[in-house]
Amino acid sequence: MKTSLTVFFEDPFWVGVFERVDDGKLSVCKVTFGAEPKDYDVWEFVLRHYDELFFSPAVETEMRQIADNPKRRLRNVRKQTERSGIGTKSQRVLQMQREEMKKERRQNSREQRDAEALRRLDMKQMKKKEKRRGH
Repeated sequence: MKTSLTVFFEDPFWVGVFERVDDGKLSVCKVTFGAEPKDYDVWEFVLRHYDELFFSPAVETEMRQIADNPKRRLRNVRKQTERSGIGTKSQRVLQMQREEMKKERRQNSREQRDAEALRRLDMKQMKKKEKRRGH
């Protein structure tokens, strides 16, 4: 298992993206730090809260081959960042996680709305029966 952390500024906060690759599957977790964290702040966060992080569902990913030559490695990194930007796969996984949470939230609110409508209908029918009984 390989885990990496990328800290960057996403206006107006500093954000950390944890990427975890296990058996060719990528999981991502986004953490908002707020003010610019120092190295020791990040290290302390990792030590204390890594177990509590909520990672996204695993997605298949291709493993990158590491070039032996450092100059070639730099060239490849430059090409990849120009072509796709930094962390786009992670951002897609985070977007997928947000979409799943949105679906769950919509489904829950729909169920609550239906239950409330059913309750109101029952109350209305009961009131109608009470009126027909007479005084």
